[in-house]
Amino acid sequence: MQPLIVLEFNELCPPLLDKWMKSGDLPNFRALHDSSAVFTTAPDTDAPHELEPWIQWYSIHTGLPYSEHKVFHLTDGPTAGHVNIWQVLNKAGHTTGNISSMNAATKVGDGSFAMPDPWCTTEGSTPASLMPLQQFIQKQVQEYTNAESRNGLATMLSFVRSLVQNGLQPRTAIGLARQIGSEKVSNGKTSWRRAMALDAILADVFRHHWLKTRPAYATFFLNSTAHYQHAYWRHMEPGAFVNPAPAAEISIYENAILAGYKNMDTIIGRFMEFERDGAQLVLMTALSQQPFLKYEATGGQKFYRARNIDVFLSELGLVPSDIRPVMTHQYRVDFGTPEALSKAYDILASIMLDGEQVLDLEQEENGLRIGCRLNTQQPADAQMILNGQKRPFFEVFYQIEETKSGCHHPDGVLWVKTGNHKVHSEKVSILDWFPTVLDHFGIQAEKQMPGRSLQPLLA
Repeated sequence: MQPLIVLEFNELCPPLLDKWMKSGDLPNFRALHDSSAVFTTAPDTDAPHELEPWIQWYSIHTGLPYSEHKVFHLTDGPTAGHVNIWQVLNKAGHTTGNISSMNAATKVGDGSFAMPDPWCTTEGSTPASLMPLQQFIQKQVQEYTNAESRNGLATMLSFVRSLVQNGLQPRTAIGLARQIGSEKVSNGKTSWRRAMALDAILADVFRHHWLKTRPAYATFFLNSTAHYQHAYWRHMEPGAFVNPAPAAEISIYENAILAGYKNMDTIIGRFMEFERDGAQLVLMTALSQQPFLKYEATGGQKFYRARNIDVFLSELGLVPSDIRPVMTHQYRVDFGTPEALSKAYDILASIMLDGEQVLDLEQEENGLRIGCRLNTQQPADAQMILNGQKRPFFEVFYQIEETKSGCHHPDGVLWVKTGNHKVHSEKVSILDWFPTVLDHFGIQAEKQMPGRSLQPLLA
């Protein structure tokens, strides 16, 4: 029963991995691939709107298909109540680790460690020394597009103390200093690389706690390259788009996706060090991506986000009980009572621009998921009708810099390092991973599972 370390590198693409492994750009991916059982995974659903990572990773972690767990939104997973793989292993007496696995509950047993993904505000970290780091990362990730939102000095100092307590390596500190310096010298043109600095921090944190606790099963989730693919595919492959990026942007971002893969290649090299301590490495991606062409006829899909959601709602006379950023342009806003929710819905639904409703509103129990539904380029002088009066659109909203360029593809990567290379041509389900882990640790499932163990294929 070797300890398992699962590298959850969100949405890496098999064709890009193959291309860059062959070119020599990804030597550690190549080494892992050539000593692994190599599978292509299929999602647990055929519906395009269910091909979301927060749905598919939740399916992987619980072994349940979407049709059964019904967790549709990011941040809903931790409160859904389904038993996840870390909890099953803890119950069986095994310690676990989890750094940033998406949409997962993080309550773990003694001797285990966990930190939630950056979009989750309802879960805490174990040990408690991770909390300042968690809170800083959440703010940076959730508000990275908003120049008006920054962490304060006290938060920064707490973050630095937490980094030191949780294993910051000198090479990472040097890398952070270089990143900050490059952003100043380039007038912000290298700020896109900041996500890779976060990857290095999270790798240090994982290393520190893994070496301290030696868990039987641990997961390490990264999203930076998935973000680059969503944002910069048209810069990498301009010929695939009706609306290629401007030449000035291409010069900055054309190699961003490759940089993301090379960064993850470096991290794989770091994680190979754990093999000396008996760990077995696994690579999973849940999904992959492809060029996003749906809105090319209208210039590509744009995103708009509230500059200050608290002020915006207050100006409308709305007093929410809780506001949580979700993804890109969305917020989950709770209003406490059905009456307050009904009032808020009516007011927010009445906001119009050129005869079109501005906000996308999805009603939940005592709350709304709110996001700007406009997805085409708005003129600088665009005017909304708000409270019966005109209001400049860009006083309330700002345009997120990136135009969506990548969308989800159902194929995923599953490489299990066995020491023997074998490529399996038949696709396997993402639901197969849960019973495979139980089989690895000799645990009997408490009920019939939809997936099958892959252990016979790993022998």
